[in-house]
Amino acid sequence: MIIVIRPHSPPDKVEEVIREITQLGYNASPIRGEYQTVVAAIGDETTRASLESLTALPQVERVLRVQKRYKLASRESQPDGTVIDAGGVKIGGDNFVLMAGPCSVESEEQLLATARAVKAAGATILRGGAYKPRTSPYEFQGLGPEGLRLLETARAETGLRIITEVLGENDVDLVAATADILQIGARNAQNFQLLIACARSGKPVLLKRGMSMRIEEWLLAAEYLLAHGNPNVILCERGIRTFENYTRNTLDLSAVAVAKQETHLPVIVDPSQGCGRADLVKILCRGAAAVGADGLIVEVHPHPAEALSDGQQQLDPDAFRELVAGLRPFVSAAGRVL
Repeated sequence: MIIVIRPHSPPDKVEEVIREITQLGYNASPIRGEYQTVVAAIGDETTRASLESLTALPQVERVLRVQKRYKLASRESQPDGTVIDAGGVKIGGDNFVLMAGPCSVESEEQLLATARAVKAAGATILRGGAYKPRTSPYEFQGLGPEGLRLLETARAETGLRIITEVLGENDVDLVAATADILQIGARNAQNFQLLIACARSGKPVLLKRGMSMRIEEWLLAAEYLLAHGNPNVILCERGIRTFENYTRNTLDLSAVAVAKQETHLPVIVDPSQGCGRADLVKILCRGAAAVGADGLIVEVHPHPAEALSDGQQQLDPDAFRELVAGLRPFVSAAGRVL
């Protein structure tokens, strides 16, 4: 870190800063100019206290980070992109993966019909919420354990891998017994105890960006998973809350480009949550492929108008099939394989 001393600070005040830096476990290397001194604090920031507290000293103008805070997630720690194996499905590298299925698991008939349709169209991972976080306590909350059983049934019949959301620490083991990928939703993206519990499950984890999260906060949430021993982390951009209300959320495709540049982790895009409108999903999928996403997670329902949750943003099987057919040239142009 670089500590910038205020101009014309007396030498004893500079020495006070150097003593504090040394006491915190860093090597201090002052660079003295005619009017101003800066001090380079050399040391591993992952094992030592942050020096940003030095701004409490009146002679310190500012403290600048040199290392990134998300050290394990950064490309500096691993220049090559990570490829994750989720039950035989590769996520990352040259692969472009399709995850598709209903917002929530409602019945065996509904889930199996969706699973068969999305597999026929090219999906390799079935999404479906057994547990659903809802804004209102009176809305459908999911089938819980019965929903997990139905997901297992769908996997047994179709061979699709399963991704489903975990809502609480106490549910991690139960959900991990069924899921090939654990999903942490936007509402829980900074539930740090849940992040730690999911990391310790050993299963791949898809981390959605929180609805008001800055990119750095999102990457630091991923750092929690990595720091607790789970290297199989997938980022998911799902739209953020802005002043715009034409769409449900504002899908931030620039965040995909930043995450791919800054980290080695695969990045998935959720266009269904990202805009909340089925009529916009197709074009947003193409944009996601064009900016370098590693795949998509799309909501599909046999009869969206009858869905118990978020029917307005779910595609029917015919629309999903058309989406995949139109997406292939964009995936190919991006140098990926669908």
